[in-house]
Amino acid sequence: MSADPRQQSLIETLGAELTPVRRLLPPWLRTFGWLAAVAAIATALLARHGAAPMLQRWSAAPDLAWSAAGAALTAICAAWAACALAVPGRSRAWAWLPLPAAVLWIGASGVGCLRNWLAPGTSVAGMPQSADCLTFIVGLSIPLSALMIWLLRRACPLRPVLAAILVGLASASASAGLLAIFHPFDAAATDLLTHALAVGIVVAANAAMGNRLLSRR
Repeated sequence: MSADPRQQSLIETLGAELTPVRRLLPPWLRTFGWLAAVAAIATALLARHGAAPMLQRWSAAPDLAWSAAGAALTAICAAWAACALAVPGRSRAWAWLPLPAAVLWIGASGVGCLRNWLAPGTSVAGMPQSADCLTFIVGLSIPLSALMIWLLRRACPLRPVLAAILVGLASASASAGLLAIFHPFDAAATDLLTHALAVGIVVAANAAMGNRLLSRR
């Protein structure tokens, strides 16, 4: 039995109007692209401030090095988890990926607060210096979050708020890790609270805008 010519004509018309869809990049490749931007910023900061003062601080106080490493690992894991969760069908368990690195970051920062001596070349941050740290982390997190959201938006995450929280965590922890390159202040309660406040602000802002930025209506 031959098909209705009108149906065949309709199928051909609809088929002619279809546009090719670009294949979505895999999560690891989108994560790598975002980390490349973070690495470029790190390279610029190292070129300006040099690595010697940072390495001197880390050699004298290993907890500072572990804290920076924890922040960097948290950024990598949170970015990868956000990119993975942006793919429909991926398990919510990906959200736990940054947890071990975050525990290292927080734990090393807390251990540094217990020392009764200052690392060479550092001082305890006062309120003006703490405000500068807050501004740096929040300010740098804005473009890093925007870049990550741009990378995730085409994927249309089914859990936009959870993905946005991970975007905020990745951006804030990356900013905190970059701050360690030239941060001339030793670990102290005020410094730790300032960093925690900055991370909280970035994560909360991303969570509040997650539905609007990552959902397609």
